[in-house]
Amino acid sequence: MKLLDITETFEQDLQHPEFVQIYLTEALDDGLSNFLMALRQVIKANDGMTKVAAEIGVGRESLYKSLSENGNPNFETIDKILATLGLKFSIAIAPRS
Repeated sequence: MKLLDITETFEQDLQHPEFVQIYLTEALDDGLSNFLMALRQVIKANDGMTKVAAEIGVGRESLYKSLSENGNPNFETIDKILATLGLKFSIAIAPRS
């Protein structure tokens, strides 16, 4: 039996908005690079990088670079990507340590 890649294992889950909301929130809590990688996985499991890049007005390669481990996309780009996926940012009160 062939073992599935983790992305393949969760591909169907990454198509459900409620799962994606929790997944991306947890990834963001773990840092920006984790969030960017998670967002890339969500895009691939849904519309795909080419379609999302076209919808937000950037090249596919530029989108890959922005969402790489060392990517540094601006807020507007992330906001457009999230809107394309039917998501939006929200603010929560952080627990004080």
